[in-house]
Amino acid sequence: MVDRRTFGKILGSGTVAALGGLAAPPAASRAAGRAAVPTPGTLPGRGRPGATVPDPGTRAQPDFGPVRQIDAGELNVGYVEAGPADGRPVFLLHGWPYDIHSYTAVAPLLAAKGYRTITPHLRGHGTTRFRDAATPRTAEQSAFALDLVALMDALGIRQAVLAGYDWGSRTADIVAALWPERVKALVSVTGYLITNREANKQPLPPKAEWAWWYQYYFSTERGKLGLDENRHDLAKLIWTFNSPTWKFDDATFDRTAASFDNPDYVPIVIGNYRWRLGLAEGDPRHDDLEARLAKGPTIAVPTITLDGEVDPFTPPGDGAAYRARFTGPYQHRALQGIGHNVPQEAPGPFAQAVMDADQLR
Repeated sequence: MVDRRTFGKILGSGTVAALGGLAAPPAASRAAGRAAVPTPGTLPGRGRPGATVPDPGTRAQPDFGPVRQIDAGELNVGYVEAGPADGRPVFLLHGWPYDIHSYTAVAPLLAAKGYRTITPHLRGHGTTRFRDAATPRTAEQSAFALDLVALMDALGIRQAVLAGYDWGSRTADIVAALWPERVKALVSVTGYLITNREANKQPLPPKAEWAWWYQYYFSTERGKLGLDENRHDLAKLIWTFNSPTWKFDDATFDRTAASFDNPDYVPIVIGNYRWRLGLAEGDPRHDDLEARLAKGPTIAVPTITLDGEVDPFTPPGDGAAYRARFTGPYQHRALQGIGHNVPQEAPGPFAQAVMDADQLR
């Protein structure tokens, strides 16, 4: 058993920058006083993974759209736009296994304050498609960042606020680190998520490794087949683990799960997790970018980082584990009782962070 202090030392030794998924795996000592996490070999709750007791007062899901399409780099990107066309642009970036609907409440809040929000489906999700069938379905971290820059160019946006969580945080972090002139400000859930594959070779405490079960599952052909055949229930299980206090209903989940029917969903998800573990190669065209990212570049743009208190991947130390990676104007906020999908669980605080980051000097 690794206590909080010992695990904090492990994180502070450089492992945070190395972690292939989120900024840090769960610390065993944070289990006390928090919602119960399922033990290995068990499913949370009863019945279908993540199923919730029907709430007779559940409101109809708000519309989020229409989804627009635009050619941008290798992709034809599906995205939703809200707010005035001449508003200050904000890109809202989702994670996995999620989609643009994480921002159904955030986008209207920002639009009402004069922001122009753009919420794209990442490669392999929703209505986003590769423009050429022959394009390799590579999924290294730099590919997502290049997708975002290409989308900004296609929309004629030189600079914007970037905000995201999970895969979205990583993508925003990379653009902020490599192309800071394109980023007005940054909101990054779980902080600094740029992957260092060499450092990823080092093992973590067993409880931390266990939380990444799906990453190792996806490294096998059985896991690839499992994702393909069980993409709905597997994602629902992960939603429940990631957000132990969020009582999402079936309608909320099903609306997002439709995005997993993308024909490139499986190769992108499998490719991303295998790449992080060094089990799959990236596109050689991106080697120079990945070499720069492997050095752990700092981020100098104005930044607010957010941690969900009950997110199993939030590192201990109230943001201290990644603080040194942000060298510009900076704030950190911990959200009590919130899990991994911060924008959907806490849209008000997330939107406020975007507006506040935009004002950081």
